[in-house]
Amino acid sequence: MAFPTAVNSQITDAVTQANVKVLGDAPAMAMGNLFQATAQSLALAAQNATAAQQQASVLAQAVTTRCVQVLLGGDKS
Repeated sequence: MAFPTAVNSQITDAVTQANVKVLGDAPAMAMGNLFQATAQSLALAAQNATAAQQQASVLAQAVTTRCVQVLLGGDKS
């Protein structure tokens, strides 16, 4: 059981205002975190797409080289 104590009203007001500020900032912080996560996901997707394009280009170049070898009669396999 809590015993009532005399507390200065300025202290209780300060604590209340601090709590209200934290609660008021929570939605903005949540949206900031969401935007950061979304931006990171989109950046990673773009990076993966670039890597896939590079690998496809290397494969296409290898296939073209092999086809030219066959057309020129250099097929020894």
